[in-house]
Order: sequence, then C-alpha cells, then structure tokens
Amino acid sequence: MFVTRTLAACGLAALVAGAAVPAQAQDTIYVPMISKGFQHQFWQAVKAGADQAAEELGVEVTFEGPDNEGQVDRQIDMLAAALAKNPKAVGFAALDSQAAIPLLRQANDKGIPIIAFDSGVDSDIPVSTAATDNIAAAALAADKMAELIGGSGQVAVVAHDQTSRTGIDRVDGFVNQMKEAHPDIEVVTVQYGGGDQLESTELTKAILAGNPDLKGIFGANEGSAIGVLNGVTEMGRDEVVVIGYDSGTQQKEAVRSGKMAGAITQNPVGIGYETVKAAVAASKGESVPSSIDTGFYWYDSSNIDDPKIAAVLYD
Repeated sequence: MFVTRTLAACGLAALVAGAAVPAQAQDTIYVPMISKGFQHQFWQAVKAGADQAAEELGVEVTFEGPDNEGQVDRQIDMLAAALAKNPKAVGFAALDSQAAIPLLRQANDKGIPIIAFDSGVDSDIPVSTAATDNIAAAALAADKMAELIGGSGQVAVVAHDQTSRTGIDRVDGFVNQMKEAHPDIEVVTVQYGGGDQLESTELTKAILAGNPDLKGIFGANEGSAIGVLNGVTEMGRDEVVVIGYDSGTQQKEAVRSGKMAGAITQNPVGIGYETVKAAVAASKGESVPSSIDTGFYWYDSSNIDDPKIAAVLYD
C-alpha cells in the first residue's frame, strides 16, 4: 500500500552536507511533512495518502515524525530542520498547538506556506488545516456510549494529551456532549497516557480500581483505546463498554470480537492526500480552503465490512 519515495541522489547529498545550493531543481516542488509520530498505524496511512498525492502531482514529499507523541522538542527540531531547506511548503501536525508558533512565524516571514494536518495550531499562520472535525467525532462517540450504557451512569476518558488540538478537541467534544445531551451520565475522570498503550493500560486499571461502578471508557486515539481495552481485560471488567478512536489491526480485531463496542475512524489516507494537494496549490499562489474536513465514521461489528467503512479503516 505504501509507496517509498526518496530524494534524488544530488538532493540528498546537498541536504546531508548542508550545502547552500538548493536541494532540488528550481522547478521541483518539495514539501516536507512533519508528523506527530510513527508509532501508530494511523500515521502510516497518512503517509500513504501523502505519497499517493506526491506521485500524482509529480512533487517531492518527505514524511517524518518523532518516535512517540510525547517528544515535542524533537518535533520542533524536525520542523526547524525542514524549514532550513527552504521548501516550497510544509505540512505540519502539531504535538503542541502553541510551541511551534515561533517557527511558523519564521516560515511565514520567508513566504513558506504551512498546511496543518490532523492537528491544528493556535495561530492563523497555517493557510489551511486538513483534519477530522474532532469535536463532532467525539460527540458522536459520546452519543454511542450513552446509548450503549442505557443513558445513565459513570464513564471515563483516557486521552493522548492535553496540548494538541486533537487531544483537546476530542476530550471537549466527548465531555461537553455528555453534559449537554446526556445529563444523567457523569464523566468521572479524564486521564492522559501520551497515546502509549502501556501507560494507558495502567491508567485504565487505576480508573477501574477507583470507580467500581464505572460503565464505560472512551479511548481518544489508537494507543489510548488499545490501552483501555487491555486494562479492562486485565482487571476482569469485561462488562465495561469500551469505545475507541482510529482503527488499526488491534482495534479492528477487538471490534469484530465484540471486546470493543465500536470506534470512530478518521480518513487518514485522505488527510495525507489533501495536505499535499493543498501544499502544492499554496506553493503556486493558488487559493486553498482554510479548513478541509476529511470526514469521520462510526464503525462496529455490524458495519465494519461495509465497503464505505472498510475504505477508511487501516492496518
């Protein structure tokens, strides 16, 4: 599914040497994409979409991210290195919605368009953001949870972070929807595990130990959801309803088996594709929409094999 793209030998040599000459020919559009990480299958699917767009549009795209989604400083270093190569445009998925703003200002001053993807920044510098409407998606997760637990009781959230727009919006979308539409359901706690399965597992076990009447837990990204599932299993609390976010092999297997009630899937291939498409357009001075909604879907054991759903699941 994935297309491996490499820089031309001369361009690579120039980058490695830090030479002053351009890394690409004048007419070549080069777009680095700085992701949140590589540890989840979600990001591999985003990369696949970026590679597809790069091939179709005849441009050069690189894709990199830190080892995990807690390495904000590492991501900032990657962004700085990308900007030093004077690309035509940059795709950026911020781990911290504010930490990158000084570098984004530098890019803006140099006339380098920024396309935010997956997670926006607290700034109007990006000319466009290609992402899921995470508030609406998490609100749908809340509605599904309410339906599955009978409209009342206690639930909890395990999320990846409280610094990225995805982390903030998914928590707010879920919690606020519960308050507004399902007042008989109490969100007893929100915990943050950095999207790490092991840390999210331990957080889940602690939540379950402290809340014996808990009816459900929402895992707000791939790593969080798998951690929640593992924690529920290890504690022998299979009656607790688990709802996830994203897909990936483990989540799909859990949904098929009924261990996970269902999940929200994004369209990661579409996110990657639309980011590169917008970056190329912006680099040519063409107008691009300020927001590109790449869509989301609820899937469970009843519709996971539906062609429309299967097309946006990833592994």
